[in-house]
Amino acid sequence: MISLAYRLDRFPRWRRALGAGLCAAALLFAGCTGLVGDGDEGDGTSPGGSPGGSPGGSPGSGAAPTEVAERSMFPRLSHAQWENTARDLLRLDERPGLSASFTTDPLGGVFDNNEAALLVTPGLWSDYQRAAEELAAMVTADPGKLARIVPAGLPDEPEARALAFVEGFGERAFRRPLTADERDAYLALFDRGKELAPGDDPFVAGARAALEGFLQSPHFVYRVEVGAGPAKDGLIPLSGHEIATKLAYLFWNTMPSDELLAAAKAGELSTPEAVRAYAERMLDDPRAREVVGAFHRQLYDYELYHDLNKDQALYPEFVPEMGDDMQREAELFVEHIVFDKEGGLTDLLTSRTAFVNDHLAAVYGVEGEFSDKFEQVELAEAERSGLLTRLGFLASKATARQPDSIHRGVFVNLRILCAALPPPPDNATGLPPGEHATNRERVEAHTGKGTCGEACHGTWINPAGFAFEHYDAIGKYRTTDNGVPVNAADAYRFGGALKSYADAIEFSRILAESDEAHACYARRWIEFAQGRNTGAKDRQSIKELGEASRGGASTKELILQIVSSPSFLARVPAEAQ
Repeated sequence: MISLAYRLDRFPRWRRALGAGLCAAALLFAGCTGLVGDGDEGDGTSPGGSPGGSPGGSPGSGAAPTEVAERSMFPRLSHAQWENTARDLLRLDERPGLSASFTTDPLGGVFDNNEAALLVTPGLWSDYQRAAEELAAMVTADPGKLARIVPAGLPDEPEARALAFVEGFGERAFRRPLTADERDAYLALFDRGKELAPGDDPFVAGARAALEGFLQSPHFVYRVEVGAGPAKDGLIPLSGHEIATKLAYLFWNTMPSDELLAAAKAGELSTPEAVRAYAERMLDDPRAREVVGAFHRQLYDYELYHDLNKDQALYPEFVPEMGDDMQREAELFVEHIVFDKEGGLTDLLTSRTAFVNDHLAAVYGVEGEFSDKFEQVELAEAERSGLLTRLGFLASKATARQPDSIHRGVFVNLRILCAALPPPPDNATGLPPGEHATNRERVEAHTGKGTCGEACHGTWINPAGFAFEHYDAIGKYRTTDNGVPVNAADAYRFGGALKSYADAIEFSRILAESDEAHACYARRWIEFAQGRNTGAKDRQSIKELGEASRGGASTKELILQIVSSPSFLARVPAEAQ
């Protein structure tokens, strides 16, 4: 928790202190128990379950549909959110770019908006102060920029002008109307402007002082959720402004628009149905495509598509810029499935639609004339099925010469199935050279059944990774490995029973039909939408959303169900946390 008390008197010029940061949650890791759907890469949020069972828990798990997990009342803006908010609050044409020099945030879990990692350290405190000073100076030095943030119809009388500015700008900065005490404090700060800059126009000097104060306030840096009134049925409903803020940062990754703030003030976000209806309109905004893209970019590790090193003698088709091409292909594919086709996880795992340019077409073996422009194509049915058979995933999970069956398998377990795998041991080494003819034989000899790695590798990691043996180190389809026919067949345990598959095409179909994959996808969306790790009280929501996804619900529908749920629209009282 943080203290929201802050002072306006600790200025070298117009500086003041921010509140203390959030406390980081302890991160633990479960052992390799084979609990598919219950693990993560070090987030310690296993919701329980049984081997091979549904990731969302069973109907008899005791979780009530209205249970709401604890979360911080004060989640901090991520650096990307700060940039977008500074741009939109000050009505700038571009993001200011100042966060590039901010103290770097550690990654907490899969997504960059995880509240457990978003602290205000002493270094970041100074970064915010410096940025506030620079932004306030820049805006007030340019009459055109200042005019953009001055409320319309500004009165002529100086005190009335100051009041209109403080109340108008303050409501947008704090994403809610100011309290009487806040209004008075910022009016006093505005009035001090003429003392701090006696040579400037009094209104400009006052605006600069107030801007610096607003931009350093915890109410700007944090998305404060105190709730609206007393608890009802054990939950405190969020105010309309708090809901508007959550919606804006989920769908647009920035502050609420003037229209959204007006809707909150008018009470238009007072029911789950009203929130869902408003969210549907927000999903049609182009900014929602960027945020949905960011979710999949982080979940599926697009950043690993870059700086790949491949043996040019073996893979002459590979060129360095293909990393950018692979990411763009993945972005276009996800956008096509989620927004153009109104699809969901099943489509992401099975669709053969792809977007290729000349570089990618050559590796996919797509016939035709291509340029550096991306074109929509259908890939060969016998060779490709969904995102796990696309070049970005396959090439990023490979060495310079060989496919990396182990990391491909780890990715499927952690990111597609939410399986509980431990981190590798400290003394883990790469595959040693040997006399084995194929990549699969080398992996099995080092980590398979009968070795010390049998528990995790032989049972969970290797079977998932071997499904992709038909794809070489750049993702090109192959039928032989070192002159030997490729063996991509194996079996993986779903729902307590082994399911066999011949290759990645069949494995992707089985994944798309599994409870585990859909529950994992639902869980990831809850984590992203709420900006926190999931826990035991999310089991029922994960289960219900996973079932909806498996039943054909689109990604957009999952998001809409999340934002109209009690977990999104209310919080647990502080004394119960």
